[in-house]
Amino acid sequence: MGKKLFVGNLAYEVTDDELRELFSQAGTCESASVVIDRDTGQSRGFGFVMMASVDDAERAKRDLDGTDLKGRRLRIDEANDQSSTRGGAGPRRSGAPARRA
Repeated sequence: MGKKLFVGNLAYEVTDDELRELFSQAGTCESASVVIDRDTGQSRGFGFVMMASVDDAERAKRDLDGTDLKGRRLRIDEANDQSSTRGGAGPRRSGAPARRA
């Protein structure tokens, strides 16, 4: 079973392919994606990598955390599983007052 990692402090120029190539040095990298702002089309400075196994993920975190990539020191952590939380990033507010029962 694979393990998802959060990769922070990415330079805005880093691409999915560059991220995948870097993490492939530590093990089998199944996917890599840089998060893009939907309004600006620019990188948000972080991304996610799916490693093929827990061992590959631990190796990647140990070997690549703090690595310099395009002038930025990467910060690598285990990704939080948002599917198990109630509503993901928290409640969305529409600006309308709450309805009273």
